[in-house]
Amino acid sequence: MTSPANILRSQLEEEIITGLLKENTRLDEVSLAERFGVSRTPVREALIQLTTAGLVVKRPHKGNFVAEVGPTLLIEMFDVMGEYEAMAARLAARRASKEDIEKIREAHLDCTDAVLSGDTDDYYYKNEKFHKTILTAAHNSFLEEQSGILHRRLKAFRRLQLRTRGRMQSSFDEHNEVVKAIEAGDAQKASNEMRKHVVVQGERFADLLATISQRNAEKLIHAAKE
Repeated sequence: MTSPANILRSQLEEEIITGLLKENTRLDEVSLAERFGVSRTPVREALIQLTTAGLVVKRPHKGNFVAEVGPTLLIEMFDVMGEYEAMAARLAARRASKEDIEKIREAHLDCTDAVLSGDTDDYYYKNEKFHKTILTAAHNSFLEEQSGILHRRLKAFRRLQLRTRGRMQSSFDEHNEVVKAIEAGDAQKASNEMRKHVVVQGERFADLLATISQRNAEKLIHAAKE
């Protein structure tokens, strides 16, 4: 069962990345608790999670504020994530055991139902498992640790970009190319395909920004009707 803190974190997470909660907005625990009808404990836990994800910053003697995450920083984070994951795919192609490859293949196929049903949130979590399986198959604990940190910072954006038209199917197809390269032991191809899959640039980045703007507009319209 999802905890109140996780539910609250998801709600605040989306409001931050869609711009409903503006950069440098102070996030008061008491006000948030009253707004969402919960105690301060889950609010405090949610803010800690958002701070870890880089979406909230805690300023000494001032409180919690929405962090500044502009387009330039977002592109830079996706670029670094692309290199981390490209390295993981390259190492997995060289080091993965038969059991590792079977787990990667299973994690990829587990995404099928989410694609067919159009459930982007279900796909996101299965997609996350797919990427973690490849990181494990790379057999580099430091890379796995550092990737995990950046994964948490980009989680909200990676989830939201799956809502752009056709992106979920494209993501699944890109996974397939990565899997085939790892199975074939083609380290360079695995690296290249994974990098292309992760890095957000050009039209894909424009689509992501457009989706963020659309979600913002939808929430404003919904709020106006209440």
